[in-house]
Amino acid sequence: MRTTTIATIGPSSSEREILAPMIEHGVRIFRLNFSHAPAEEFAPIIGLIRELEQELGTTLTVLGDLSGPKIRIGKVESSPLQVSQGDKVYLGLSEYRDRYQDLSYLPLDMPEVLEGLESGAPVTISDGVPRFTVSQVLEPDRVFLLQALDYGIIASSKGITFPGKPHTLPAFTAKDKHDLHAGIEVGVDAFAQSFVQSRQDLETLRSELTPYNKYIPLIAKLERASSLDNLESILSLADGMMVARGDLGLECSLPALPVIQKKIIRACRRHQKPAIVATQMLLSMVNNPLPTRAEATDVANAIMDGTDCVMLSEETAVGSYPTGATEMIRDIADHAESYLLQQMQGPYRPENEKDTAKYLAYSACLMADHAEGKGVACHSTSGRTAELLSSRRPSRPVYALTPHVEVMRSLNFYWGVVPVQSDASIPNHLERVERFVQDSDLFAPGDRIVLTSGQPTPGQRETYTNQIKIYAK
Repeated sequence: MRTTTIATIGPSSSEREILAPMIEHGVRIFRLNFSHAPAEEFAPIIGLIRELEQELGTTLTVLGDLSGPKIRIGKVESSPLQVSQGDKVYLGLSEYRDRYQDLSYLPLDMPEVLEGLESGAPVTISDGVPRFTVSQVLEPDRVFLLQALDYGIIASSKGITFPGKPHTLPAFTAKDKHDLHAGIEVGVDAFAQSFVQSRQDLETLRSELTPYNKYIPLIAKLERASSLDNLESILSLADGMMVARGDLGLECSLPALPVIQKKIIRACRRHQKPAIVATQMLLSMVNNPLPTRAEATDVANAIMDGTDCVMLSEETAVGSYPTGATEMIRDIADHAESYLLQQMQGPYRPENEKDTAKYLAYSACLMADHAEGKGVACHSTSGRTAELLSSRRPSRPVYALTPHVEVMRSLNFYWGVVPVQSDASIPNHLERVERFVQDSDLFAPGDRIVLTSGQPTPGQRETYTNQIKIYAK
């Protein structure tokens, strides 16, 4: 299995007896949702993950999912409130509630979100049902009359979205700052930032990491329509992107969402950054032992589109079949990856660009195919070489050697990469890779493996990959 499974930890998956088989089924990244608990409360489960990492000899990554500025309505009188098509309700700041008592009132104490809301603008509650349109602006930026487009139920504290409308709320909140620092203290390896709209939304988060002086990957969760206009600038700072289809599906046209997903995945591969597809991958498996045909097809299509990771949320956090869901992802991936590689007929060739590193990675993958090698092995101190190899979607596994544990854990986000800790006592990088091949039970005598390494030359000021070699064990 080359695609990485990300599993969300919750009440259904917090025991050793559940986590161990999930790892056997291909889970390499465990997600902690800080919307449900502060970071420090996850310390015991992180400790258990580290124990399993040592026992199973498998590199595991802990991903902390920062909450971001989730927009929610306040207390609704007579909650839950049922509305039918054509019904009208008020939406406005809490302080204006007493002026409008002839209809139900949805309070929202975030004035910056209501700024500029115009007549005809769409509004959705909860997961998109019910849907409303702004029928009338009663007090600009403060109170609005909404008309329901369909039937639905409104409860207090439910999320509310304004599809297509940008807002000025910072993606990085005070709670996120607490969870970031507490998460690092308890052993979180990477963080996902919710509701990213632009590069600036990640800059504050990145600056908070500076004092730690270590590599901590940041994943940008795309949940706002406005983020789609800033993909390139977001990718310049993020270490990867998550297609968070729940909120993104509320912000964007639902029929357009599949194409949006494809565009994000393609942009990630162009920048050698991992793509994650999330939300409702196998949602029916929360209560059923098997997914629907549509869900199985959805997972397969995401993999064939080129995603690096697929993420399970409720399926493993609160579902009745957490291990079954991870096993199903593995089985779907086996078929989808086989078909993808068959259709590709070789690694992805770089587009018309002058990028020597990409062509070296492409050449190594191509050589592994023609030499019928057992894989590509590289020494990648920072992980960059492994990322380039992964972006070419090689048919052979990429064994990425690095002396740094944090880099090993970051490489779990990349398609087809197997992280390996290198022997730092060997000074020469190429010798480290050769020693790994010689000592590993993964390769039999006579097997051929393509090696890449960086060997400085007299006129070379810095070390980078400049050598490809076919090694026979």
